[in-house]
Amino acid sequence: MSFPEQNSAENLEIKESALVTAGWSAEARKDAFERTMKSGLPTARDEYWKYTNPKSLTSKIVEKAPLSKDKEGGMFTGANPIKIVFVDGKFAPEKSDDLDVSGLSVERLSIINKLNLHWAKDLYGRYEKLSQVSVPRPLAAYNTAYADEGVVINVSERIERPINIIYEHADEYSDVILRHIIKIDDNAELTLLENGPAAARLNQVMEVKLSDGAKFNHIRVLGRDHERRTATHIFGELGKEAKFKSFTLTVNGVLTRNECFLNINGDDAAAHISGACIGDGDFHHDDTVFITHDAVGSESRQVFKKVLRNGATGVFQGKILVKPNAQKTDGYQISQSLLLDEDSQFLAKPELEIYADDVACSHGSTSGAIDEEALFYLTSRGISKQIAIDMLTMAFLAEAVEEIENIKLKQVILDLLTNWLDRHSS
Repeated sequence: MSFPEQNSAENLEIKESALVTAGWSAEARKDAFERTMKSGLPTARDEYWKYTNPKSLTSKIVEKAPLSKDKEGGMFTGANPIKIVFVDGKFAPEKSDDLDVSGLSVERLSIINKLNLHWAKDLYGRYEKLSQVSVPRPLAAYNTAYADEGVVINVSERIERPINIIYEHADEYSDVILRHIIKIDDNAELTLLENGPAAARLNQVMEVKLSDGAKFNHIRVLGRDHERRTATHIFGELGKEAKFKSFTLTVNGVLTRNECFLNINGDDAAAHISGACIGDGDFHHDDTVFITHDAVGSESRQVFKKVLRNGATGVFQGKILVKPNAQKTDGYQISQSLLLDEDSQFLAKPELEIYADDVACSHGSTSGAIDEEALFYLTSRGISKQIAIDMLTMAFLAEAVEEIENIKLKQVILDLLTNWLDRHSS
């Protein structure tokens, strides 16, 4: 095999010799390798990368990402989570908690890779490959081929304590690939928290299977090491009456691309994907979401809010696909940006593709500046201009943050946003 024409010798190497050739995941890895070879790594000429240049995500050279002095590991302490810690993509047992919890199985991908049989074989690469039918996602296929670490989780009942995966960054040039697989059985429930910068460059994939009646709550806070470059992917399938909720907060990072691809295959299932970001200066943030409705009475929400200033760039690409049998679908999509100066920009591509006739689907995308009347109202009552701007900024982000159901976790996010505004205002 040879590299596709659009990939140069400066890009990541796609080498068959680096594949795991034995064990239950070998077949999926070989298939992903061949697909990556065929498609090539993404370039700025690709339709779904035209707003975000992937060069720094595909280059052989990892750009330096200086380490933040702030320690972020304890931000979810109030939720009494079960901690799983990775340092530059390597599991840190001495920093992690005991994972022996009733109804919960947590294994390391690097350990179970050596087995010949495992239940994860049915899921590894399955949803990633399915996502390629609609939109090429070469970085995710690359992850399937080469990922050698991550967690494999099976939930068989309602887990009271959240799992908190903490990603620490210790090497300024670390280049990390992580793969998580999550299977939630009938009527089981899990809350997953993620936080930390992880690496100078991160390629992460999470595949999630929700069985009938299962619930998955996901909150992610991307780390404060500003020069990091991150590409994350969530792929999943929802069974009957399953509930999927994911929220991501981003306040730093020179380049962040978060992708989500979900298939709603069970009647009366619901998927909510939301995010909030505040970008300042050399900041590029991209949310790319694709939700397919393939069942009766299903619901989806995409709610994304971006606050941008000093030349920051925000991107949103969101699509809702309603198949012919997905009657009574309720699909909602909103993407909005608040531009605090004339140098920042917001690029949006919202899409609806509907083949059923009994649906309620809507989408909207707006971009604008601070409401001058509201700003005048607040300042005329003795509030300083900067505090008034911060108040209006928090009000703008509220709809996205309200997607978080847990009051304590919602307050953590609000505190992080408030602290960021306070630091940058001063």
